[in-house]
Amino acid sequence: MLRRMALATAITFAGLTGVPAFAQNAPAAASAQQSPVQVVQSISDQLGSAIDGHQKELAQDKNKLIAVINEVFLPHFDVDYAAILVLGVHARAASPEQRSRFARAFYESITHRYAEGLLNYTRGRVKVLPFSGDLDPKRTVVRTQVMMDDGKTVAVDYAFRKTSDGNWKAYDVIIEGISYITNYRNQVDAEIKKNGLDGLIKTLETQGANALQTLEKDSKQGK
Repeated sequence: MLRRMALATAITFAGLTGVPAFAQNAPAAASAQQSPVQVVQSISDQLGSAIDGHQKELAQDKNKLIAVINEVFLPHFDVDYAAILVLGVHARAASPEQRSRFARAFYESITHRYAEGLLNYTRGRVKVLPFSGDLDPKRTVVRTQVMMDDGKTVAVDYAFRKTSDGNWKAYDVIIEGISYITNYRNQVDAEIKKNGLDGLIKTLETQGANALQTLEKDSKQGK
């Protein structure tokens, strides 16, 4: 399950009010006229161009791999909003500076945690399923299937919302029924109760991907 989540998550996040302040230099995407389905399809196509055939080069240069993630995903992912949802009840007590630092540190930890999963990406791995129903500006779900190396498919749903600037941005990913937001909210909640929000932020800022691995490990041991 972890390996599947790594690939699916990488294809999604690494790929969470608009792009956060630290990402204002990310390439602007003309997504105002794009529907959520078109956004997902666009990401899939861009990944095909950026990753397919360049795996060896990117495997030797992680900074370049991270740059691909930021260029392809970041303009379409609502990092700040997702971070607030991950913080859950702790978001209300957090200062704007704490929320901003957490959003940045958490996003960067996610990208480094799952970046190498993108090296398994090849064109055609993601099948965007037909969308039916009305577009809900608060929550619209795009369903996809991700093809794994063994030929099996993983159901990956993307939750979108329409931001104040009129763009559709993803903020949650549900992999085989498991919400990224809910999964990390539980882990973050336990860590904040133990070490405080500032302690968690500092750990994310200094340990990055290793911090997430520790949170995941502690969460499993606590079950």
